[in-house]
Amino acid sequence: MNFENQGVIKRLADQYGPENLAVVLGNGETSGVEVFAETVTEGDPSYAGPLAGVALKIPVYHVLEPEVTESVPENLRQEKLELSSLVIDVEPMRQVLQASREKLSTARL
Repeated sequence: MNFENQGVIKRLADQYGPENLAVVLGNGETSGVEVFAETVTEGDPSYAGPLAGVALKIPVYHVLEPEVTESVPENLRQEKLELSSLVIDVEPMRQVLQASREKLSTARL
């Protein structure tokens, strides 16, 4: 996740509170999704960006996960997501992100 996006997320978390946010990713690579999720939950693993050492604990979803696609109007789903859903295997990413969200929910208990 580039530093500019980290800065935007940090600013939004400061403004609205991280408990009121969720991050939706569209990346097609599981390893990228895993790093992005770690960045917004535990802090920048490279310790170089605005989120270095900042654990925002924001839940992360992939745009092709059912929890997200179900909330997208049908016309937009067809126009924006249909092609991606044919070429991206979302299951490995869903598993990584689900584990990240479960880790957050147990940490909050």
